[in-house]
Amino acid sequence: MPNFAIVKLKTAMIINSSMTMKDIAQELGTSVATVSRALKDSPRISEERRREIQQYARDHNFYPNINGEALRHSRVSTSRLIGVIVPEITHDYFSCILTGIEETAMAHGYYALVALTNEEYEREVRICEMFHRMKVCGVIVSQAKDTRQYDHFQKLIDSNVPIVFYDRICTGINASQVVVDDYRGSFNAVSYLIKTGCKRIAFYGSTMLLEISKNRYNGYKDALLKNGLPVDESIVRICDNRSDAELLTPNMMALENPPDAYFAVNDDTAIGILYTVKHSGLRVPEDVSICGFANSQNSMACDPMLTTVEQRGARVGEEAVDILIDKVEGMMSIEKVEKRVVRTKLIIRGTTR
Repeated sequence: MPNFAIVKLKTAMIINSSMTMKDIAQELGTSVATVSRALKDSPRISEERRREIQQYARDHNFYPNINGEALRHSRVSTSRLIGVIVPEITHDYFSCILTGIEETAMAHGYYALVALTNEEYEREVRICEMFHRMKVCGVIVSQAKDTRQYDHFQKLIDSNVPIVFYDRICTGINASQVVVDDYRGSFNAVSYLIKTGCKRIAFYGSTMLLEISKNRYNGYKDALLKNGLPVDESIVRICDNRSDAELLTPNMMALENPPDAYFAVNDDTAIGILYTVKHSGLRVPEDVSICGFANSQNSMACDPMLTTVEQRGARVGEEAVDILIDKVEGMMSIEKVEKRVVRTKLIIRGTTR
């Protein structure tokens, strides 16, 4: 059985009156879904409306209870366990996502059951089987790098267990998902490198079997083409960790026409490039510019600090839980495929001109 950790969260609040969310909705002339989201303090409801609904609930001694009417009539288990599948925890990004998941689940009285795949397909399958046996109310998942078959996900869906994918979405399953705007983040970052005078920009990415890798590569490529620069596959590498970056970069610098900039799929890879470039005697950013993707804590712990794309991991986790709980509590149909995109932001620091 795979290793997993249970993160214990705040228990649900107890209803102190016979009032229901339907009663509040009728009294205030709105929908049950709006009342539910307002009581969860969802940003999807205007601040004024949230205050009105929350004040009315307080005045009438009403508090949400996850075993309330909506959950009792939903088609999934009344378990308060949310299964969360994480491919790895070495990157700060996944830790940020887990923070968003935990805090949002806490606010709604749910527990998060976290399992790590270590990027292994077979382990991912066993975790899904375990979650199914434990009758979790839903699953939030980022798939492993080597996942090519999706029967284990489909089995959960066929059993009316809602799934929400985050970061690494599964193209073989029609399910809800929360992703960052990988294409736009990459396009903007590479466009900025070009604007600052870079003309030969290398790309270090993950396997192109992952949608996030395809999207980031396409953003990189389109930024080059839009600015009249050629796409040179000789400076495109599959490299998504620091150790590989430190091995590959000397060969890139030894090319007859070496890169004057590097765009990396994550911050760890970018920091590996930075370390190697500096130790070769080149100056950053005067000779070589470097940009990462994530805005991890490490991006501010290097010298110079790393220019990077902010992914807003906590927001990704919040949105994933929001979708899942709406499905569990009957505010959204289990069959509905909800797709949300979290915007990225370029954080300019010392590794670019």
